[in-house]
Amino acid sequence: MTRAVKILWRVFFGGLAAIILLFVAANFGLFGKMPSLAELENPEADLASEIISSDGKLMGKYYAENRSEVKYHEISPNVINALIATEDERFYDHSGIDAEALARVVFTLGSQGGGSTITQQLAKMMLGQGRGNIVVRGVQKIKEWI
Repeated sequence: MTRAVKILWRVFFGGLAAIILLFVAANFGLFGKMPSLAELENPEADLASEIISSDGKLMGKYYAENRSEVKYHEISPNVINALIATEDERFYDHSGIDAEALARVVFTLGSQGGGSTITQQLAKMMLGQGRGNIVVRGVQKIKEWI
């Protein structure tokens, strides 16, 4: 093997080791607290407080955001299909990370849309983190992937 090939292999394996270390560090909370399984299964939602009269009729609501709980089976399949078609067309073809979309984002520098899947968007909402510099965004992506 030539010297250049050896250097390329070292860079490749060094980068791979760095990525693995980042995932392990994020998993152990080095970059901030990760939610527990119980928190993920039972997220807190800012639902509206409802005022109900003694005869069971809704009199009014108090809220910062007008949200009410809806069970999955109450949502029309057309709404679910529309959401998947617009947000993550390969939703059923990946396990939460869309490699094709990530490659598109890297090679087009994000000019042709984002690469986040519905699963990653949910993780971002539950982790409550917004935009930041490139390091903060990188750590946030790792947390979403975990």
